[in-house]
Amino acid sequence: MEPGKERRLKRIFRNDQRTVIVPMDHGVTVGPVKGLVKMQEIIDKLLQGGVDAVVLHRGVAKHVDTGNAGLIVHLSGSTKLGPDPDNKVQVCSVEEAVRIGADAVSVHINVGAEQEDKMLAKLGGVADDCDRYGMPLLAMMYPRGPKIQNEHAVDVVAQAARLGAELGADIVKTNYTGSVDTFKEVVRGCHVPLIIAGGPKVETVR
Repeated sequence: MEPGKERRLKRIFRNDQRTVIVPMDHGVTVGPVKGLVKMQEIIDKLLQGGVDAVVLHRGVAKHVDTGNAGLIVHLSGSTKLGPDPDNKVQVCSVEEAVRIGADAVSVHINVGAEQEDKMLAKLGGVADDCDRYGMPLLAMMYPRGPKIQNEHAVDVVAQAARLGAELGADIVKTNYTGSVDTFKEVVRGCHVPLIIAGGPKVETVR
């Protein structure tokens, strides 16, 4: 791995090689909902709680101080008001994230969505740019679309995670499958670090 990526990843994964990342990019999708209005205030509270990193869109990232937490600039966007909210388009470049001072960038892919092919093409292009700039890439890989009957099924989660790793992600974020034993199958099939998306507190996966 490039030295730049290694240095930046150390700001997200601490000495215990684990991370708690708080996504705060939902303002693009749903607007200024409760908890995402006074952004600096909530970030300050997260820093007091020991958060490892936050995910922000570039407009907010330019105007807040994330302290000693890693800054992940989110490159994808869509709104709940649009005709296809599952179609995530690129709204920021890796170069812009570098200028802002990001420690990583993230891309959202809905695996199984009608516009999956376009999202995967963007993921591949972003991966190239990340390698060029030494920028870690977090791929948010969610099974979501007409053919997906269960977004937490082991087979579809494992494929989504592997897909992100295969296309160049340095970290993959995906759904929890419901138990440590089933999620171990996802971990075994993915050669990069995995983080679990939201949800209730879960058992530790080793």
